[in-house]
Amino acid sequence: MRSDRSGLPVRHVLPELLAALDERGLAVLTAPPGTGKTTLVPLALAGLLDGSARRRVVVAEPRRMAVRAAARRMAWLLESEVGAEVGFSIRGERRTGPGTVVEVVTTGVLLQRLQRDPELDGTHTVLLDECHERHLDADTALAFLLDVRATLRPDLRIVATSATADAAPWARLLGSGDPGPPGSGDSGPFGGDPGRLGGDSAPPGSGEPAPIVHASGTMHPVTPVWAPPTGTVAPPHGMRVDPAFLAHVAGVVRRALAEGEGDVLCFLPGVGEIGRVAAQLRGVDGGGDNDGGGGGVEILQVHGQAPARVQDAVLSPGAGRRVVLATSVAESSLTVPGVRIVVDSGLAREPRTDHARGLGSLSTVRASRASATQRAGRAGREAPGVVYRCWSQAEHDRLPEYARPEIALADLTGFALQAACWGDPAATGLALLDQPPPAAMDAARRTLSALGALDHAGRVTGRGRRMAVAGVHPRLARALIDAGAGSRAAEVVALLSEQLPREAGDDLVAVWRSARRGGDAFSARWRQEAGRLSRAVPGGGPRREKAKDGTAPQGDDGTAPNGSDDTVRGGKNGGAQGGRDDTVPGGRDGGAQGGSDDTVAGTVVALAYPERVARRRGGSYLMASGTAAELPAGSRLGTAEWLAVAVADRPTGAASARIRQAVVIDEEIARLAAAPLYTSGEEITWRVPPGERRGDVSARRVERLGAIELSSGVLRGADVRPAVLEGLRAEGLSLLRWTPEAVALRERLAFCRRTLGDPWPATDDDALIEAAGRWLEPELSRARRRSDLERLDVVSALHRLVPWNARLAETAPERVEVPSGSRIRIDYSGERPVLAAKVQELFGWAEAPRVAGVPLVIHLLSPAGRPAAVTADLASFWREGYRAVRAELRGRYPRHPWPDDPMSAPATRRTNPRRRPGGT
Repeated sequence: MRSDRSGLPVRHVLPELLAALDERGLAVLTAPPGTGKTTLVPLALAGLLDGSARRRVVVAEPRRMAVRAAARRMAWLLESEVGAEVGFSIRGERRTGPGTVVEVVTTGVLLQRLQRDPELDGTHTVLLDECHERHLDADTALAFLLDVRATLRPDLRIVATSATADAAPWARLLGSGDPGPPGSGDSGPFGGDPGRLGGDSAPPGSGEPAPIVHASGTMHPVTPVWAPPTGTVAPPHGMRVDPAFLAHVAGVVRRALAEGEGDVLCFLPGVGEIGRVAAQLRGVDGGGDNDGGGGGVEILQVHGQAPARVQDAVLSPGAGRRVVLATSVAESSLTVPGVRIVVDSGLAREPRTDHARGLGSLSTVRASRASATQRAGRAGREAPGVVYRCWSQAEHDRLPEYARPEIALADLTGFALQAACWGDPAATGLALLDQPPPAAMDAARRTLSALGALDHAGRVTGRGRRMAVAGVHPRLARALIDAGAGSRAAEVVALLSEQLPREAGDDLVAVWRSARRGGDAFSARWRQEAGRLSRAVPGGGPRREKAKDGTAPQGDDGTAPNGSDDTVRGGKNGGAQGGRDDTVPGGRDGGAQGGSDDTVAGTVVALAYPERVARRRGGSYLMASGTAAELPAGSRLGTAEWLAVAVADRPTGAASARIRQAVVIDEEIARLAAAPLYTSGEEITWRVPPGERRGDVSARRVERLGAIELSSGVLRGADVRPAVLEGLRAEGLSLLRWTPEAVALRERLAFCRRTLGDPWPATDDDALIEAAGRWLEPELSRARRRSDLERLDVVSALHRLVPWNARLAETAPERVEVPSGSRIRIDYSGERPVLAAKVQELFGWAEAPRVAGVPLVIHLLSPAGRPAAVTADLASFWREGYRAVRAELRGRYPRHPWPDDPMSAPATRRTNPRRRPGGT
């Protein structure tokens, strides 16, 4: 045993932790990064520090990199080798031996193990590390463990560890499933109900919060330096980060190297940003590359895809000064020695899922204050340090306190399958800090039902269990099972289950061929995963025999038949829809076997994502889901008629999705893979052609794959009346030909309605469209196309709205006779009816008639027809207003009569007779 363990701060709380576990069987341990909670505590729990009886301990980490690092560190503390007392298991790789008592696993591996062996036979303690990160697998694993402890294994000990001090919620959660002190459960190994886990209500328990044990690390002071950009920088949008901001981060790293001592740890949101910042730092101050060659400062790029040699290098002290560019993996899962300076970009990545379109993506967001605190603490682990924050203190105060948990953001199809396999399809009986969003769970269950993983009652099927054991997203498991292409299908699924290199193009087949030829770390991981998947579902297509309990068969070592324990993974692009059958839909089982690379890859992708089968439409593509999608400019796939889209995302606010990777397919593969989306039938609708504004009746027999039209033919003799009504609702009454007579009649009817109310009909657009069956028949039923509506006699149709016991001509006459004998049209377009007539035609008219009890408003016109006066009281006008009008107009119109007394003068529409020369 190395003496280094005596310097780990967590050793001081080991007696308190062990006592809490002896009393309650569960505990929450909070300790800052670097205190030994991940490495020393498991050794103490296993009895490897004091020579006591050895007890099997399983340590669950959220990341593979952390699994390897923890196992290696513990083996080093024991002066042993990985695979002896301490081993590890990750997807596709297991290093354990007969003497292993501490096994470090990913949370996904733990989930798979719990599904196969809920009692965790032989396991004394499970330690869930980094619970504060709120990964979905970790939340799910803890819920399952609490269920096991409440119903099957009251003696199972559970420790939840967190690098943050906010432990109270975890303590309450653990206490909710506490059956009491170890050994106090019901008789027998199952404690409670032996027939089912994950019941509909919370498991019985004492309800007292679990004990909280705090370990304080030797944290040195960390001085914050606020270093926001001085120029204008665009905020993150989707996956895009402004290159100007990345240049600023690189400048802050150079400043930190110049101003301080020790290694620099720089946090960036993703692999792409790490690569771009590394490129800007290369060659500066003698900086080298990942191999550390050629300069005085070594640049290390640390992320989940980094080669093992880089991961090993970052966990060991460097020979010279280093700059470590890392994602959030270095926030708490890894302890990087030698760091005195942290440069924090303040950015992180969160999953986003569009359940309606079946699209998922990662989005760049501002990191939380808790995350910023974690990152800053890495600079003060060994000595006083400095954190350069690439934002202002005012911005810092506006940051969210904590990041949102993954369960609130991610595609939940894998989680829903885990819950269904556990016996709780709705996940209502699971002890979770945050319940899954109902809409996301509904979408997940619909997907699983479409894949055949759930029956009509929502229970897991044998096919669903077979999907779960594959250790990939249920969509990919479906493709692996149904494609019938054996190892070649496994190779494609392996590509889809991993994050592809950022230089990968949009042609997935080209990426596949490149991986076959490649000798890099990605290709090695891909080959390993492809081999694992080949063994997980040998040959594809046919089912394997079930065990007597209905579960999938297990390997001799208790792992899946492929020797791996990994979880049903969330995948990059979850969503809705899928195929139902155990074979390729359409009955062609094993149809991809023996085909070309394009056929195999296209079949696998289309089976995994049938709603993303896409057909060319103009310069873009239409997916079966109804979402438009576009390829990058200059793509070699751009001439293809059909694509199976493997990876796509839809940027916030964008009208179309972006195709990241796709495969060229033909219509036969599209029809087979997306068979559940196939429809055929009569389609009678009002259709507006793309790019046009005017629609028309469309009566066709149509074949579709979801939103994609496969073929169509004219449908003759169909009842198109509903489509005509749809057109009226869509385009309004402008479809009809409104002559001046029709407009005037509509205005008269509107006046009657406004003045008298019922039974006079409303004539606004909505009312007329709603009553179309009353006033547009029988012409409406005879109309077959837009032009038929345009020929309809609207005046005759409107007369059908006049109440049977009413007389429109009497109630609201079209015209009124004035004293001159003229019959002048009344204007009903305003609030009150208006009569416009020349002054001379109204001489002697003391009072204008009323219409439906409403006095006419008189517009008195000049002989030229121009407005001269407006009145509703003619008698008053003749007395008071006429003189002013006469004085103004008689000189301008001398041939028209302008008598002194208009009340006694005869009304006329004629001018004065012209005098003959010499006449008297």
